[in-house]
Amino acid sequence: MEIKHKKEVESFDRMLSLMEQVRKECPWDNAQTNDTLRTLTIEEIYELSEAILYRDNPNICKELGDVLMHVVFYALIGKENSAFDIVDVMNSLSEKLIRRHPHVFNKDKEWTAEEVAKNWEQIKLKEGNRSTLSGVPAHLPSLIKAYRITDKASGVGFDWINTDEVWDKVEEEIQELKQELDKPNNNEKINNEFGDVLMSLINYARFIGVNPDTALESSNRKFIRRFQYVEQKAKEQGKALKQMTLQEMDSLWQEAKQKGL
Repeated sequence: MEIKHKKEVESFDRMLSLMEQVRKECPWDNAQTNDTLRTLTIEEIYELSEAILYRDNPNICKELGDVLMHVVFYALIGKENSAFDIVDVMNSLSEKLIRRHPHVFNKDKEWTAEEVAKNWEQIKLKEGNRSTLSGVPAHLPSLIKAYRITDKASGVGFDWINTDEVWDKVEEEIQELKQELDKPNNNEKINNEFGDVLMSLINYARFIGVNPDTALESSNRKFIRRFQYVEQKAKEQGKALKQMTLQEMDSLWQEAKQKGL
């Protein structure tokens, strides 16, 4: 390890020592297993995601610390079970970084970003992945999963050629949904066609460089801001929302839009 990394090494060693002590001496920490930590880890990832969405650097730093704590926690449990330890975790990561970045560590040519992405998937298949899509966790939220599986399929050449083709597919799926809406007792087919519409829109988002999950979350937060504005203005007028007409509420909504909320 180079001298310039001495500070980082000392900080990591201190954190690891503290985690080992907490694991041994805190009854709650000592009782934790991989299974009990799993949902807590998911919660920490969502908290980090929220901090990133709000560009809240102090909280990004804090939440990254919480995620790192969980990584070390799992490694300590692995060590107790004689399965692996934090050194194994870091060595595995180092080997993977070298293996999956031949364009960095074996500069036989100049690589484009597109070539790197396609080669990445090919390397993963050589590592034993049975399918290009096998690296996508089954329990990812559906919207994120749809984005990832279409992106991975694209990495091996299974993709549309241009945005016009993708938009044509969006319109085609919308028309198919409309046709099913006109038929009675057709909930299952409507559900399937609606899913196809969402999938085609997610594909289109990928083509125009938009992350659909980030875009939807932005719209969620915008809706909340505007709706809360409507609630506040209604309260100032001495009214409950249920006492207001749709036109009155929409007027306040448009007012919120004009204010840039």
